[in-house]
Amino acid sequence: MLHRVLEEIVAHKRLEVARAKRERPLEALAARAREGPPVREFAAALRQAHARYGVALIAEVKRRSPSAGLIRPSFHPSRIARTYEAHGAAAISVLTDERFFGGSLADLRRVRRAVGVPVLRKDFLLEPYQLYEARAAGADAVLLIAEILPAKALAAMIGEAEGLGLACLVECHCASSLRKALDAGARLVGINNRDLHTFRTDLETTRRLARAVPRGALVVSESAIRTREDVERVAAWGAHAVLVGEALMGQRRIGRAVDRLLGRGD
Repeated sequence: MLHRVLEEIVAHKRLEVARAKRERPLEALAARAREGPPVREFAAALRQAHARYGVALIAEVKRRSPSAGLIRPSFHPSRIARTYEAHGAAAISVLTDERFFGGSLADLRRVRRAVGVPVLRKDFLLEPYQLYEARAAGADAVLLIAEILPAKALAAMIGEAEGLGLACLVECHCASSLRKALDAGARLVGINNRDLHTFRTDLETTRRLARAVPRGALVVSESAIRTREDVERVAAWGAHAVLVGEALMGQRRIGRAVDRLLGRGD
């Protein structure tokens, strides 16, 4: 069952984008994107936090997921994001998929207004139209999943995003998707420890893939990171940053959970 979830998400996303295009043509969306606030430097924020803490934290605002179900019934994106920032998160990731994750572009807009750190749109981005959506909503960066984009489309998406001023965190899970990302010009490489077909997680994925990332690129370890020990492991394997959602969103005291991940808790 779970191996079909990714296909279902992508198929629904194509329908969602087609509907959005009918309701708001690209020309109107592009004009709004050009009027957006200045872009905050995503990669620079990660590098600065890496220098300060030994690893940067991209803290995620996420209501639910197909694997975990409802994570946080009491969901206040702006309040959560401000807590993340106050406790040292270098950037905020916002899940904007509605059907499967309970998010929205409205959540992203609220978070962008609430914090001063860069904000990443995390979604299943398949077409340039979605990049304009992201920028119009105030995103400073976007997540691109190498596994769901053909090589030429991935390179085109990176080029289009950079033209809008958006940083691209390009996510990989295996050696072939990593090669695709690097060939497309990715300099921010996300290593997803979760297999999107089975939803199983394995932290060792970061160890296997990080060694193949060229020097100078930033490595972000994603998923299956729950403790300070996990953070230290992936950092030792070459990760400059971690992206953490469920392990934080499920905590009653989110700020304390961030402190512990960054090595400041008891």
